[in-house]
Amino acid sequence: MTTTTRPPEPDLMAALGPLGPLLQDPLVTDVLVNGEAGVWVDRGQGPERTAARLADERSVRRLAVRLAALAGQRLDESSPWVDGLLPGGLRLHALLPPLVDGGAHVSLRVPRTEVPTLEDLAAWGALDEKAARVLDAVVASQVSFLVSGGTGTGKTTLLGALLSRCAPSQRIVVVEDVRELRIAHPHVVHLQGRPANIEGRGEVTMTTLVRQSLRMRPDRVVVGEVRGAEVRELLTALNTGHEGGCGTVHANTARDVVARFTALGALADMSGDAVRAQLLSAIEVVLHLDRDAAGHRRLREVAVLGARGEGVECVTALGGGPGAWRPGPARPQLARRLGLPPQVLP
Repeated sequence: MTTTTRPPEPDLMAALGPLGPLLQDPLVTDVLVNGEAGVWVDRGQGPERTAARLADERSVRRLAVRLAALAGQRLDESSPWVDGLLPGGLRLHALLPPLVDGGAHVSLRVPRTEVPTLEDLAAWGALDEKAARVLDAVVASQVSFLVSGGTGTGKTTLLGALLSRCAPSQRIVVVEDVRELRIAHPHVVHLQGRPANIEGRGEVTMTTLVRQSLRMRPDRVVVGEVRGAEVRELLTALNTGHEGGCGTVHANTARDVVARFTALGALADMSGDAVRAQLLSAIEVVLHLDRDAAGHRRLREVAVLGARGEGVECVTALGGGPGAWRPGPARPQLARRLGLPPQVLP
């Protein structure tokens, strides 16, 4: 399958202005407008500056306000940021001064027209045949897992590829603040949060949606990105018989996942001890992604959560990345949990 993204809807072209041609490039996954400083795109190898320009700071602001209106949101001094969805699935984030310097900043995330498979990811160098075998076992064994990594490392893409391999009989309920996760599966339910309206009413939080998802008879509960108080409901869900639950989380390394969850738990008034205790029984495997020196996305580490004294730690089972895998201390534990002979692991 080729690397294709969804072209902008016809009614978007006028609003996009000079950004329109950039979004028609099938390799572009992100378009970034840094005020009047310029426009960058990401074609999978990191941001590249383009020749596209907006005339001045006022032009950038008008662009941001137009796009916000298309997303059904307000962007002005009283509401200086927007995180929304444009027609056709284009994800919009916009921020106004004085919260950002140099004019309005706009970030656009382009949805793919098709869901990449593990085979596609292997062809792009994100993983290899050995890693794909491990990932298939993660799905088949229904362990609960997290995909971790920094911004733009491909967390959502990998999660969508993995969930596409779930048994067709399973019901997958996905919770996101803005819909981004794409899954090639016959039985997927998407729940999406809603910001407050101009009067400050009508907000539907991720926390509320996770609670609602548990009443929808899910076989797998999926939180597109764990980044707030919904961590409490997710941990509760994964500790009440919902096997194979998963999500993504921002973390610099797999080892940082525990600290990240502890910090998020504080937003839900959970003590560090409570978060770590629930995390140990809720999440079993961590799949960590990063970018190499050339900007290519790759699976860098497979780790297992385990007890350490009265706490919990993320222990490497496989590290190094495609073509350079080396076993870690948790390799036997990973093999047992996935039902694989240790010798078939990298």
